[in-house]
Amino acid sequence: MLPWLSLAMLTGTILNALGIVIGGIMGMTLSRQFAPNTQLALRGLMGVFTVFIGLRMTWLSLEGSFLQVLQQVVVLILALTLGRICGRLLRIQKTLNRLGQYAGQRFAQARPDDPNRTSEGFTICALLFCAGPLGPLGAVQAGLMGYWQPLFIKMVMDGLAAMGFVTIFGWGVLLAAIPVFVYQGTITLAVSYLEPFLRAHNLLGSVNAVGGMLVFCVALVVLELKKVELADYLPSLATAPLVLWVWRLLEGAWN
Repeated sequence: MLPWLSLAMLTGTILNALGIVIGGIMGMTLSRQFAPNTQLALRGLMGVFTVFIGLRMTWLSLEGSFLQVLQQVVVLILALTLGRICGRLLRIQKTLNRLGQYAGQRFAQARPDDPNRTSEGFTICALLFCAGPLGPLGAVQAGLMGYWQPLFIKMVMDGLAAMGFVTIFGWGVLLAAIPVFVYQGTITLAVSYLEPFLRAHNLLGSVNAVGGMLVFCVALVVLELKKVELADYLPSLATAPLVLWVWRLLEGAWN
């Protein structure tokens, strides 16, 4: 793999890490945080942007005649259903919820005068920034399709969070950008090796369609319209090409 190609795939992860650093610096230098109305407006803009990105990703993955598109939609639904079953069995969402609760408890006990606040800030923020499902989802989309937009959304969300955390934990929050970069970058580079195989067997569109729908579900959470156990759907990214492959086998046997 060419070095420049790897760097292009890591654009989203780089933006995410920079967002944490910039948000932390802004939190330390600004005299006050963004007003609630400003934060609400930013949340609304990010929600609309997320809806657009998610639906666009899914739409671009659907192609062919009406019957072919209908087939792809059925595969999409089956992949999401099977993925959620796998996620529930693996208890992905519950595990991430426990990590979030643990980080939240430590955050609630934090004090600005704590001599260990720098290390505490690093640990808590690293857990929170890495535990969300948008991280691995965006990293997979970046590795397979080169889409950096999902991680751009996460960049804004993590940056705003870092602005608030830094007032309590200090510059340790900025260090949380390191594990975020390593974690998401590793996923991106690892899945990029699957891209030639998926493309050669025309399976890439199924992953992209599922990824787009999951990004769309992120918008429901951002806009606080519906609580979605998004992490449990992450295995859908793996079940999508499998469902499509089995579908083609059955279709070939039927014909």
